[in-house]
Amino acid sequence: MKKLFVHASIRTSNMEKSIDFYTRLLGLKLLSRREIKQNNAEIAFLQDPQGKGCTLELTFYRNQKKFTQPEYEERLFDHLGFEITDMNKIIAALRKENVTITDEPFKLATGTTIAFIEDPDGTLIELIEQK
Repeated sequence: MKKLFVHASIRTSNMEKSIDFYTRLLGLKLLSRREIKQNNAEIAFLQDPQGKGCTLELTFYRNQKKFTQPEYEERLFDHLGFEITDMNKIIAALRKENVTITDEPFKLATGTTIAFIEDPDGTLIELIEQK
């Protein structure tokens, strides 16, 4: 039996703001967007323009009243990972947009450079530049 990991879903408090963040700042492409009447929600699927990476599902539940991320040590979901090509360029662009950078870029022993940022809802995102 074939099994394939196809997407990860994160909740958003504002679908327009999240789609803008992931498409304009991180380069994903909006694949589809639709209402889910059964649970009063809206979902959107995004993926890299080449269609090589996993799909990101944004989920907006209209009845959700409270929308806060727990403190770092109490989170169950850790982060999303994005491979990038130019760490300095993307960090500079994110700074101009006032994106929260939680961990400045640093090199691992392997030569890979990583940094961590937050999306508009505080979801942690790892940026990975491999050389």
